[in-house]
Amino acid sequence: MPEDLILRHATPSDAGRLGELIFHSTNAWYRENLGHEVFQCASEDVRLFVEVYEAIDPGRCLVVEDQNTGALAGSCFVHPRPTHVSLGILNVDPAYFGRGIARRLLQAVTDQADALGLPTRLVSSAMNLDSYSLYTRAGFVPYAFFQDILIQPPDGEPEIDDPAAQPAQQRVRPGGRGDVAALVELEREYVGIERPGDLAYFVENALGCWRTRIVEGTAGAIDGYLASIDHPACRIIGPGVAVDEPTMIALIAALLTEHAGQPVLVIAPADRPALIAQLYRWGGRNCETHVAQCRPVPGTAVAAGVRGVFLPTFLPETA
Repeated sequence: MPEDLILRHATPSDAGRLGELIFHSTNAWYRENLGHEVFQCASEDVRLFVEVYEAIDPGRCLVVEDQNTGALAGSCFVHPRPTHVSLGILNVDPAYFGRGIARRLLQAVTDQADALGLPTRLVSSAMNLDSYSLYTRAGFVPYAFFQDILIQPPDGEPEIDDPAAQPAQQRVRPGGRGDVAALVELEREYVGIERPGDLAYFVENALGCWRTRIVEGTAGAIDGYLASIDHPACRIIGPGVAVDEPTMIALIAALLTEHAGQPVLVIAPADRPALIAQLYRWGGRNCETHVAQCRPVPGTAVAAGVRGVFLPTFLPETA
C-alpha cells in the first residue's frame, strides 16, 4: 500500500464519512457490475452500520486514510469473538481501487486473528470474483453456499405448505434476555461459534428496529432462533439457527409478518431444499449468491461445517 495511505483505527469523528463510504462504494460496485444499487435509501441512513458495529464492538473499525487529502480510502469492521474473529463489511472507495487497500485491511484482520489463535470467518459475494479471489488467496476456504432471496411479504400471516412446520409454528414466541444463554448453546452446538454479546444485542433491541423470535422444543429446550432488522438501510431476516428446516420455516413465517409492506431479504442455505421451496412459494426471487468462508488458524484444518439450518446476515456480520 502506498506510503501516503495510512492504516488506523476509526474515531467517533469518522462516523459520517464511514457511512458515506459504505453507501457510495457498495452502490458503485453493484451499479457497475449487476445493474442495481443495494442501498435504496438516503446516504445518511447507512450510518446505521457504523452505529450498530460501534455499539457491539466499539473502537474495532479500521480505516485507510489518504494523508494528502484526508479522505477515507477504505474501511472494515473487526469482530473478535470467543471462538473466532469475524470480518465485517469491507469497503474501498472506487477512486482508490488497485492500490492494495483491501488486501492491507484484510491482512490487518487476519494478523489479529493469528495473534489470538483464532480462525477468521466471513460471508462474501459469490458474484464478486475480485472479492472471492482476495479471500481465497489469503487462505479462506468456502464451507457453505447461500441464496439471497428477496420476498415481498404477503398481507397477514404467510401460509406454510410444509405440514412438518405447522407444529413448530404454534411454539414461536418473542425472544428475551433470559433466553440468551440457551441461544448461545444452540449456536455453539449447530454452528460451532459463540457470540453472546450479539445475541444479547438482538433481544435487547436498543435501536427499536430488531425483532427476535424463538421456537421452544417439546422437551423444553430451544429448537431455533431468528432475528431480523427493519430499517431503511437494511431489511433482512437473519441471523438465526434452527435444528431443522420446519423449525426455520416457522420462524421465517413469523418474522415476515413483521415486515408487511416492505420487501425483505432472506439469506438462505442452498442445501436446504424444503426451505428454499417454501421461500419460492412465498414469491421469493433470487437476487445474489454468497459463500461463507473460514481461514483456519495456520497449521490447523478448517472446522466442521454447519449442522441444522443456519441463516447469516449482513448486519451484523459476526458469524
